[in-house]
Amino acid sequence: MTEQHEQHAHRFERGTDGPKVIVVGVDGSDSSLRAAAYAGGLARRQHALLAVVYVQPVLAAGAALGAPVAETTDELAEDLVGYIREAAERVRGIFDVRWEFHTFRGDPYTGLVKAADELKADAVVVGASEQAGHRIIGSVAVRLVKSGRWPVTVVP
Repeated sequence: MTEQHEQHAHRFERGTDGPKVIVVGVDGSDSSLRAAAYAGGLARRQHALLAVVYVQPVLAAGAALGAPVAETTDELAEDLVGYIREAAERVRGIFDVRWEFHTFRGDPYTGLVKAADELKADAVVVGASEQAGHRIIGSVAVRLVKSGRWPVTVVP
């Protein structure tokens, strides 16, 4: 054994090997809610913070036509928070998970990247795309994986 190897063999490491912050993207779709459930279980087992992120789309065309886009996406965000709170209450005392809800604006990919950076995510969890067109242009999940910045779990 080399001297350098002997030094490393006796070194004590503090902390955990798992993630401390897990970001999960939710948009109200079934696959995103499954991703949130999966990420919640992972956060519970790893004693990590679950950062639930909703990216509110910014639709310039909708705004130009006078559509109440911001109000609709705000309502969706409020509905998601309510749904997550209800789910957390149902398992309180059985499964305790530390979680926060965050809203970012923009397209889903850019919003999740910004969220993961700002929240110092160790892992990102997203649902698989339910849109057929994403097989051609690439889904948010594929783009996150290709960025290679965090471990990404895609939940079907």
